[in-house]
Amino acid sequence: MSVSHAAGAQSGASSMSPGHILLASLVGTSVEFYDFYIYATAASLVFGPLFFSAVAGPAQILLSYATLGIAFVARPVGAIAFGHFGDRIGRKSTLVASLLMMGISTIAIGVLPTFATVGWFAPVLLTLLRFGQGLGLGGEWGGAVLLAIENAPPHLRSRYAMVPQLGAPVGFIAANGMFLVLGLALSPAEFQAWGWRLPFLASTILVGVGLWVRLKLAETPIFSAALAKAPPPRVPVGTLLQRYPLETLAGVFSVVSTFALFYLMTVFALGYGTSSLHIDRREFLGVQLFAILFMAGGILLSGVFADRTSPRWVMIIACVLTVPVGLLMEPMLTSGSLLQIGILLSLGLGVMGLVYGPLGAQLSGLFPPLVRYTGASIAFSVGGILGGGVAPILAKDLADNGQLSMVGFLLAGSGVLSLVALLPFRNR
Repeated sequence: MSVSHAAGAQSGASSMSPGHILLASLVGTSVEFYDFYIYATAASLVFGPLFFSAVAGPAQILLSYATLGIAFVARPVGAIAFGHFGDRIGRKSTLVASLLMMGISTIAIGVLPTFATVGWFAPVLLTLLRFGQGLGLGGEWGGAVLLAIENAPPHLRSRYAMVPQLGAPVGFIAANGMFLVLGLALSPAEFQAWGWRLPFLASTILVGVGLWVRLKLAETPIFSAALAKAPPPRVPVGTLLQRYPLETLAGVFSVVSTFALFYLMTVFALGYGTSSLHIDRREFLGVQLFAILFMAGGILLSGVFADRTSPRWVMIIACVLTVPVGLLMEPMLTSGSLLQIGILLSLGLGVMGLVYGPLGAQLSGLFPPLVRYTGASIAFSVGGILGGGVAPILAKDLADNGQLSMVGFLLAGSGVLSLVALLPFRNR
């Protein structure tokens, strides 16, 4: 890209209003997380008997959770692929492509035949489409964060970078709200037969809105300025691993507690609460919808405090708070009281909001602009494998063997791991 081209892109970016920029970053992540969460909810509720009916009992939900984990394996692949183009071509085009990848995969799941219709082809196709979802999300989050932070005034970096994170509670509320409404409107048989498909098909509308907003974007001024000074690396991931290996490793482990908190308080808790504690699904979803408001509140607070201190310090505090939440998990979850369970979920998701809100500012600050898309995306995605892909499966296995207290120690350990990763590295 020439200097004049870069200057033109910079001018175009600066002409966009802050509201348009932040809306584009929020809408995209809301759509992406909505798509991701409807899969997680369906995996907990219906995918076991629908797609793995050839196996018996607990193995069904374990296989269903395994497909949930497939997306976390796909995320680093998506991070490398989309990061390559995001660091060489630009943020805008890459964000549009990642949204399309995620949306098409999600809509296709909504029309997928089940095991009863096509046998083992059903779980194979489900796994492939889940992989597609993971590819899209691997490229989405990093680009959305950079769109916000690379257009931010210096004193508002964390608050701008916080906005894409709000897509998580927005997407969660939309996804679980839809499942809750369907649970109230349909009989269990209707929901099992066809009702679960509706949230996936509804993604068509959300993807259309996201594309409409993002196609109006210009390139970010920081990326344009970086291109004006030097050409992009031919292979961004190679440059990243050669020059910034320790920063990448620290970024990966700093993410683990974020994902562990979220998926243990949502996917694992929902499955355990409905199958082991025999709590009505609609009641449990209602409690989770209330608790997710604490996550949104934690994100908002963290952005303000991170601008006053630093993203790193806010995340350190949140990681410390993860330990007592983990220790409270077993006694409160097994109390049989929806009130105590609701308090636990609210505490856990509130802490998750505190550690998640500054994450975009912290990870992007570890890397220079021309490898930033790749670096932030890889750290987010690989950390997601450990915290969000592995942790729910381990937790399910431990709970099935009567070791729910160990699930709490698993969560506390994730906080300690992320804390250790955060201590050595300051944000650029």
